[in-house]
Amino acid sequence: MKFMGTLILFILFSALFAQVTSTNHTLSEGLSLSREKPEDVLTSPNGVFSAGFYSVGDNAYCFAIWFASRPSRIQDRTVVWMANRDQPVNGRKSKLSLLRTGNLILTDAGEFIVWETNTISLSSLELHLYDTGYLVLRTLGGENLWESFDFPTDTLLPQQLLTRNTKLVSSRSQTNYSSGFYKLLFDNDNVLCLLYDGAKVSSIYWPEPWVLRWQAGRFAYNSSRIAVLDSFGNFSSSDKFTFSSADYGQLLHRRLTLDYDGNLRLYSWDKEGEMWVVSWQAFQVPCIIHGVCGANSICSYVPGIGRNCSCLPGYTMINHTDWSQGCEPEFDLSFEKNVFDFLRLSHLDFYGYDYNNYPNYTLDQCKKLCLELAECKAFQYTFGTTIGYSNCYPKILLMNGHRLPSFEGSFYLRVPKNNLLSSNANLVEEMRLNCSSEGPLLLEKAYLRSRVNGTVKFMLLFVCGLGGLEIVGIFLVWLLLFGTPKSSSANKQGYLLAITGFRKFNYSELKKATKGFTEEIGRGAGGIVYKGVLADNRVAAIKQLYEAHQGEDVFLAEVSIIGRLNHMNLIEMWGYCAEGKQRLLVSEYMEHGSLADNLSSNSLDWKKRFEIALGTAKGLSYLHEECLEWVLHCDVKPENIFLDSYYKPKVADFGLSKLQSRGELDNSSFSKMRGTRGYMAPEWLFNLPISSKVDVYSYGIVVLEMVTGKDAAKGVHAIDNGGEPQHKRLASWVREKKNRATSTKSWLEEIIDPRLEGKYDIGKMETLIGVALQCSEEEKDARPSMRQVVEMLLAQENDHQ
Repeated sequence: MKFMGTLILFILFSALFAQVTSTNHTLSEGLSLSREKPEDVLTSPNGVFSAGFYSVGDNAYCFAIWFASRPSRIQDRTVVWMANRDQPVNGRKSKLSLLRTGNLILTDAGEFIVWETNTISLSSLELHLYDTGYLVLRTLGGENLWESFDFPTDTLLPQQLLTRNTKLVSSRSQTNYSSGFYKLLFDNDNVLCLLYDGAKVSSIYWPEPWVLRWQAGRFAYNSSRIAVLDSFGNFSSSDKFTFSSADYGQLLHRRLTLDYDGNLRLYSWDKEGEMWVVSWQAFQVPCIIHGVCGANSICSYVPGIGRNCSCLPGYTMINHTDWSQGCEPEFDLSFEKNVFDFLRLSHLDFYGYDYNNYPNYTLDQCKKLCLELAECKAFQYTFGTTIGYSNCYPKILLMNGHRLPSFEGSFYLRVPKNNLLSSNANLVEEMRLNCSSEGPLLLEKAYLRSRVNGTVKFMLLFVCGLGGLEIVGIFLVWLLLFGTPKSSSANKQGYLLAITGFRKFNYSELKKATKGFTEEIGRGAGGIVYKGVLADNRVAAIKQLYEAHQGEDVFLAEVSIIGRLNHMNLIEMWGYCAEGKQRLLVSEYMEHGSLADNLSSNSLDWKKRFEIALGTAKGLSYLHEECLEWVLHCDVKPENIFLDSYYKPKVADFGLSKLQSRGELDNSSFSKMRGTRGYMAPEWLFNLPISSKVDVYSYGIVVLEMVTGKDAAKGVHAIDNGGEPQHKRLASWVREKKNRATSTKSWLEEIIDPRLEGKYDIGKMETLIGVALQCSEEEKDARPSMRQVVEMLLAQENDHQ
């Protein structure tokens, strides 16, 4: 009977979804799907699901499966699975290939394997997309070697099992498909749960962590750990958790998705309205979800509007484009510098991270306890007036803060006594909007200095309204008469850049920040760099570019790409200025200065030099192969590599050269030679095609300079066999020393910077020099890519750990 029921369900499911028949639902062995061919898409026999390359950014793609009500309309596509969500490939030469060995691989332009199934088979294989959205690698005999259902991303489809070995992971944001912070999985107690897994902290938030599992209706004593959704809208799990959709009983397309905001939602496809409809969700009030606003922040929710994040009083947002990073205090929390008091905030709950629970403490005792604990940032105090209990919860971390009118207690934030917050505590408390699941609350009248009767209030509001309308009218007339309709793409891009945190600065504020451009900290072919302090007290390096002939639109098109580049080994760009002929770039300031400064000051030991070589290679590899736009640096030299407070390298001045489209790297893109004498690749001198290998060459020279301590721009003065002095290039000099040496130790001693005093790892040093010499080969095809350089250095590092 069970088999017959399954067969009937399958027949109904197939009949419902049988619409458009496509023969392109199978990829045969030895063939590939190419990103550059739009027709290279697998389509399920019923035409509902497709698999192919899906755009996730500018020139960035993932191999994905999507649902499309109308396959021709891209905006209707809903992604249900991705192979390489955390490592997109570029738009040129990327392929999904089914090898004759039985392995299914996804390769990037450089033919690097980005993703693979790791399967092997002597039998003939095919990749097949089923009507259920199920992608299977199978033998012609029907044996499944690999199944997409075994590797879900953020979505569970009907009949797809969630097991002890699988989990759903949310996307990072609504537009960023990479792995986010929320997970749906079975925990070690066999209970299906939702987990916030942030960069620094993690916590389970569903089922409610303060409720015992059996009280939440969960059954922990099972070992199967399995859950499944059916097409009628019923979800059931082995821990006895089950739910049915609001439209349960109808045979519809459905998907259970862990959304980027941490909420688990069941969606049903409305065929008439051609849209997904939420038919069940885990949370009605999203502020209960952990991590929604980051540390030291408050989540408020207004029905119909959504949730809103704000910092605690006295705290400021860390990253204005990412609330998950939370807020940081504007004051010093150390005991040595401050005497503390507490700012009271009502109906505010911060879940978790208590130092302990102290029952029956008075309010004064709780304050004293928090003041004595160095790590105590605040405390929650609850007092039940009906039964006379009290609880004191000192907080060592302020996470998961949200407003809750039903919360029977107050939150006391520790602040310096001399801080302005303490003198205005009541004002802050009374004037703060209190948003919750019950909607906006009316402001208390305590802040009013005098009572005003209803008639006077009405008259005041009426007069204010008339005055406001008059002002608006005058403003509109002024716009019509004197306003200019200029709405250039430059301004539009400026707004977009401001939204992402890469903002437009006024020339006047940068002039003020640099005290009239007086403190010069460097200069080069591109411009002069000044040290400045921005209005928000950030110390910045402000580069005033020499060339200002290009229009603002062209300049913005280039800097907008630079602003999107983000890597730990690249200088962080904060913004730009484009006024008249003025063109400036604003970036973070590095206290330890450039690599050139540090080499001349003898502040770098062997370990630091090796880490600088590795970090620089990672930064260049990102520019060449990993970022969404390929960028050639064209001027890699010690002056363009800066060191942070831990001597970690950050490449600067990237993107100032012509930004190259992938696959279009030729001489026609360059109007003149770029680079610095001693570091320039031969291609520049002989007018040969320019590629990323020019940066590889320069990198090799920089490494040789770090190893030998000799200035590559000046070359090496050596004595030939005849005793005559010669001037040689650094790479040639090192290569000759290596070729003539009788032992590794002897030639290393001849070339190594004497300031290292022989304190280095011989094996790692030999590898580093070998890599540098490969990079500085005359023939560009003999040079490795920057990714290969990283791999070689990492392999050497791992071997010596």
